[in-house]
Order: sequence, then C-alpha cells, then structure tokens
Amino acid sequence: MQFSIPRDHPALPGHFPGQPIVPGVLLLERVFAAIAARAPVAGAAGPWRLPQVKFLQPLLPGQVARVELDGGDGGRWRFRVLRGDALLASGEVRA
Repeated sequence: MQFSIPRDHPALPGHFPGQPIVPGVLLLERVFAAIAARAPVAGAAGPWRLPQVKFLQPLLPGQVARVELDGGDGGRWRFRVLRGDALLASGEVRA
C-alpha cells in the first residue's frame, strides 16, 4: 500500500517547526489501514498491541512510502514501511 502525507497535514507544523517530518503515529496509522484493507474483519478488531516498533529513518512531507505486511495468522502482523529501498520503520502488531 503506497501513501504520501501532504505538506499541509495538520500534524506537521509542530513536528518540527521549520523542518517538518512525518510523525511516527501517522506511519502507524497507515500500517493499520493496510491491515484493514487486507483483512477487513481483523482491521476492525481491537484493541491492538505494538510489542515492537522501530523508527529508523524519517519520512518527509510529500515523499512516497509504502507499507509491506507479513503474517495475519492468529492476529499477528509484521510490517515494514519503506521509501524506495530505504527502511523507515518496522515492527509487529498483535490483535
């Protein structure tokens, strides 16, 4: 699932003034959207746990990134957020 956060997103002015980067919570929002698109019933389930998440590189407003998912068995997903070949974030989501 590809996505881009627009430069006028309301979370950007405070994160960080003058040099905005996309907050990690917006990346996680896209991860949850990818899970919901792949498994609508699982995407509606909750609550979710994030036992492991690593943010490795920033995403800048307007840059294109994508979410890759593995798993889904037993309500457990591994994810990667990438910009081209660069790994931006990775982790695990559990229902």
